[in-house]
Amino acid sequence: MTNAAAGGRTETAILGGGCFWCTEAVFNEVEGVFKVEPGYCGGEIDHPTYKQICGGDTGHAEVVRVSFDPDAVSFRDLLEIFFATHDPTTPDRQGNDIGTQYRSAIFPTSEEQLHDAAALMADLEGEFAAPIVTKIELPAPFWPAEDYHFGFYANNPHQPYCQAVVAPTLAKFRAKFASRRKK
Repeated sequence: MTNAAAGGRTETAILGGGCFWCTEAVFNEVEGVFKVEPGYCGGEIDHPTYKQICGGDTGHAEVVRVSFDPDAVSFRDLLEIFFATHDPTTPDRQGNDIGTQYRSAIFPTSEEQLHDAAALMADLEGEFAAPIVTKIELPAPFWPAEDYHFGFYANNPHQPYCQAVVAPTLAKFRAKFASRRKK
């Protein structure tokens, strides 16, 4: 696939790191990323809605689909950011967001991504206070979230959840990965 805007190659990563408002805000600032879409992946029904997945009964995870230029940022680089900006040690939970829809998950879009994810998780073993529980899940359809979720933090920076959860996550990313930020 070609990224006509940048004139380079395009790859896609699908990552679930809890609430997609946080992960979208982080990956929107990464150099080499040109599109981030919040959505749902890994569940049992087609075209789920936010209301349906909120109960945790559909099997979907809140995810982001990240389109990136692998010549500018590697999948492994994205995973390093992913693991540093959410808690990969809490099953079905990120902070006060609790349920299977908030699980830490990677949905590889290629064999290479599958191997890179497994290798990085092995490399990170012992780096956290508890074992990593992130799941590498089978490829599954990605269902875009409702329009109001796209750019949620950018459009609602003063919303209480954004102030309490998204802003500190972004600050953590900006401090740790300053060299990876878009110019």
